[in-house]
Amino acid sequence: MRDWHPVLSLVLTALAVMGSPGPATISITAVGGAFGVRRSLPYLLGLILGTTGVLLAVAAGLTALLLSLPFVGPVLVGASIAYVLYLAFRIATAPPLAEADPTVEPPSLWGGLILGVANPKAYVAIAAVFAASRIAADPTVDAIQKIAVLTVLIVAIHVAWLLAGATFARLLRHPIASRIVNLALAAALVLFSLLALLHAGPSAPG
Repeated sequence: MRDWHPVLSLVLTALAVMGSPGPATISITAVGGAFGVRRSLPYLLGLILGTTGVLLAVAAGLTALLLSLPFVGPVLVGASIAYVLYLAFRIATAPPLAEADPTVEPPSLWGGLILGVANPKAYVAIAAVFAASRIAADPTVDAIQKIAVLTVLIVAIHVAWLLAGATFARLLRHPIASRIVNLALAAALVLFSLLALLHAGPSAPG
């Protein structure tokens, strides 16, 4: 009979490390709060695809190779900072959900994909979780099973943050309250992104 303790350990570690506030999780919360669940789905999909791409890169050992190139780290950091600032502006200036303007476009799938790939926290967090435990004796089987488990968790974590943002925003339909929430979420996005960049350190992309 299989011992599920290593899998449970992997899941709990991933939820704690990958599910904590960072550029991707705070951004999908803020987008959900500013634009609602339905209009945020393309951005959600982009984040999931981008983060899953980082997972595959870590599993294949490509992260260390990419980061050994002197220009990759600064490019990822620059792209992440630029898009986070743009996204924070979009969120801060978005109309309240009660007065949502259908002509105001929410962040796109490509925007989510860019931040998912350029997110410095994703590389550090996923690499740490991936190396934290072994759930199968064979290295190939271990990698495949970890990819499967962590992909499910990537989807679940981002969906949970999206629903949290949208639910919180619905409780504040008053235009002034909604504006304050949007501004607070935009500020939190910038703050947690800066903290993620500082925490990633010089050895990671950011």
